Amino acid sequence: MTFRLISRICTRSMHWTAVCLLAAVIPLAAAQTGPQMQLPRTKLTAGMHMLDVQLAQTPEQRQIGLMFRKDMPQHEGMLFVFEQPATQCFWMRNTLIPLTAAFVADDGTIVNLADMKPQSDDSHCSTKPVRFVLEMNVGWFAKRQIKVGYQLGGQAFAR
Repeated sequence: MTFRLISRICTRSMHWTAVCLLAAVIPLAAAQTGPQMQLPRTKLTAGMHMLDVQLAQTPEQRQIGLMFRKDMPQHEGMLFVFEQPATQCFWMRNTLIPLTAAFVADDGTIVNLADMKPQSDDSHCSTKPVRFVLEMNVGWFAKRQIKVGYQLGGQAFAR
């Protein structure tokens, strides 16, 4: 089905919105065969710890996320940036490394944490509406005793 036909069907009925979003985004992930390494980066702080994170800001970038990565340096991660606060849910399809997701409020406060197993379609969701999700290697937050309520710093959280 071409994008033009999908677009025509989707604009005629709000009922088809979810189906249309999936039809538009799933082929992007299916076409991706390697990790996305060229995303913009920013620095975040967690107390004395400096993080170098890639920014996933578009629907396509967020859909692919950290898929196909075989490893990731301990001080690196990916910050998923959404337009509006909402319940954000993540899975680990085609993701080869175990990750911890920190669901983060607009001010940088960690709302909840979720350890996620590689190659799993299990859903991990924020407990409150958030605009940010920070994925790090599994155990990164626990090793540094960073828990729910901890406030991260960085330009991303300065509005």
